[in-house]
Amino acid sequence: MKKLFAVSLILLLVACAGYSGKGLVVGESGMDDVVRVMGEPRMQWVDADGTRHLAYPRGPSGVHTYMARIGGDGKLQHIENVMDPLTFGRIKAGMSKDQVLRILGPSDSSGTAYFKARDELVWEWLYCDEWSKLSHFDVLFDGISGSVRSTISVRVNCGPRDDDCECAR
Repeated sequence: MKKLFAVSLILLLVACAGYSGKGLVVGESGMDDVVRVMGEPRMQWVDADGTRHLAYPRGPSGVHTYMARIGGDGKLQHIENVMDPLTFGRIKAGMSKDQVLRILGPSDSSGTAYFKARDELVWEWLYCDEWSKLSHFDVLFDGISGSVRSTISVRVNCGPRDDDCECAR
């Protein structure tokens, strides 16, 4: 039984190491290293200067989306969790879906809804707010133009006690 527990604990720690890219070194780690540690990105794109962006949403139950940036030289430039209010503040009315994806990465399909009466598409991301409470960040798009109408952040109602919705940043 102790052996099984030890093996399970090691597997859990290894899985967590790759979750956020822990162990990757800015300026040294390359694309192959990032993919080996974090897995295949759910979305990626390349800028005109050769910079490659990799999106790693950790939903539907996870509260992080990591964006890794690989420079034209093939080396890791930056990696960060974009599920935070400062990043959310970059989403502005009139932006396209593609612009939102390049800032936040893809939302989980279970967090997508269309409201016919308002002709509105909503994309939703789960995150941990400033007070370590489980919350949703929603981007509301116009159904015809596909551009952002507005955004909203709402705390998840997890139960009768306030600490039922605590999460780890």
